[in-house]
Amino acid sequence: MNLMQDMPQNDIIAPDKDWWRGAVIYQIYPRSFQDSNGDGIGDLAGIIHRMDHIAELGVDAIWISPFFRSPMLDFGYDVSDYRDVDPMFGSLGDFDALIARAHELGLKVLIDLVLSHTSNQHPWFQESQQNKTNAKSDWYVWADAKPDGTPPNNWLSIFGGSAWEWSGERMQYYLHNFLKEQPDLNFHNPDVQDELLSVARFWLDRGVDGFRLDTINFYVHDKDLRDNPALAPDARNATIAPEVNPYNWQDHIHDKNQPENLEFLRRLRALMEEYPAVTAVGEVGDAQYGLQIQSEYTSGGDKMHMCYSFEFLSGQAPTPERFGEVLTDYENEIGDGWACWAFSNHDVVRHASRWNLGEEARRLMAGLLLSLRGSVCLYQGEELGLTEAYVAFEDLQDPYGIRFWPKFKGRDGCRTPMPWISDNQNGGFSDNKPWLPMAVEHLSRAVGNQSKDSASILHFYRKMIGFRQSYPALTKGALELHSQSDGILSFVRTYDDQQLFCAFNMTGAALPIELPDGDWTHDKGAPFEAIINDKGVTLPPFQAYFAASAADIE
Repeated sequence: MNLMQDMPQNDIIAPDKDWWRGAVIYQIYPRSFQDSNGDGIGDLAGIIHRMDHIAELGVDAIWISPFFRSPMLDFGYDVSDYRDVDPMFGSLGDFDALIARAHELGLKVLIDLVLSHTSNQHPWFQESQQNKTNAKSDWYVWADAKPDGTPPNNWLSIFGGSAWEWSGERMQYYLHNFLKEQPDLNFHNPDVQDELLSVARFWLDRGVDGFRLDTINFYVHDKDLRDNPALAPDARNATIAPEVNPYNWQDHIHDKNQPENLEFLRRLRALMEEYPAVTAVGEVGDAQYGLQIQSEYTSGGDKMHMCYSFEFLSGQAPTPERFGEVLTDYENEIGDGWACWAFSNHDVVRHASRWNLGEEARRLMAGLLLSLRGSVCLYQGEELGLTEAYVAFEDLQDPYGIRFWPKFKGRDGCRTPMPWISDNQNGGFSDNKPWLPMAVEHLSRAVGNQSKDSASILHFYRKMIGFRQSYPALTKGALELHSQSDGILSFVRTYDDQQLFCAFNMTGAALPIELPDGDWTHDKGAPFEAIINDKGVTLPPFQAYFAASAADIE
């Protein structure tokens, strides 16, 4: 009897459409991951070469930051051709090989789609700026100057100065929320939306498993171009450069976060539903309304699968009270939506430095991140415990850092090359000078060193990811806070009849913990230590405790 032949074919091949819920996603910044051709810049072939490292971590998927054709003024976030790979990173053939290798290793592949804006070198913009009557004249956000020649309104660019740039060719201003070389697309034009959906289809047809969508709440602007109101000084809590950038002095209610955005997200989701099991995670760039937008964009099952905002990407101290506040707001706001949590990425200071974490605290925070309700993004090098690298002004590449130096040093410190080995100055990243210098202090934390050390933080990440995946309560379950004070954060995760109690000592002193009512059994599978005796449970400094309901252990 051939059991496989007797089984319904759909039962054999039907993919898990819900794989993304609770997934651990590993972010790759391709310029800095692995150089394969000696030009000092990471590439797609380099990612393929190092894919085993990612698979051994046990993550579910990779997210690759932009690799499209680009002038690279914002390192790929200024796209000049959405349907091709920049030669710096390789070719479409290399990308196809990357997809094949990832799938062979059981990894899903998400790519970073930048839909809100293009490069000013994109053919669409080159045509649009010629005059007011060409076929793409309305593909970007154009506006006349005020009678005195000044910009149409007070909107500001995240990268400094006005969000409007004058075009002497067209004799109008165009909108750019980022660099002046990154003009914003006009999502009020249905032809623009149709073309961007066609771009998404192009990559889905090539086999990607979904998208990370850059600046998802910036897509649509206020048609009437109304001024943004001022933001009260005590509300200026932006994640990036809040102390030096006037962008953070406005309440951005007109230049982003527009209700019309929801309809485009529904169109994108409908397209994605044509494919077996793909997903999308949106980046919500907003300091004031992040959780509200996250809820709106992921609710109802007809828009984004998940979104992440910047609550835990800020410099605010990671205390139990802070986590309790964010998680309470999240549970009250998210409804049937879904979050994707991150502590580090390519835009912010690495959290080991941002939060001034020692070695044990880095492990604790990883355990906490991997215990939250939602999916998780890990940024390359996070699994090595990397700190923020110092990059001298003469080595800076980031236009944001160059603009606001020295009070804000930019994003290069979190983008330095991955250290693979410790016995050469480039850490095995490249045979030649890297595009950013290898941080000397990172060499001792190289993958090669840590792979040989069972006590390393790399091995800790592997164990903790495996522990997370052993409990449906951790990947997909509900979360109920238990304690959020006196140095202890604790909560219960529940999925169907399975319950798991999670407690974290976020201080440098041993502390007792109080368990919820019920019969709990300590799970020794988590890579943490606790003191358990007839007096109860005590957590040493920066340790965690996990206990399952007795029924789940039996």
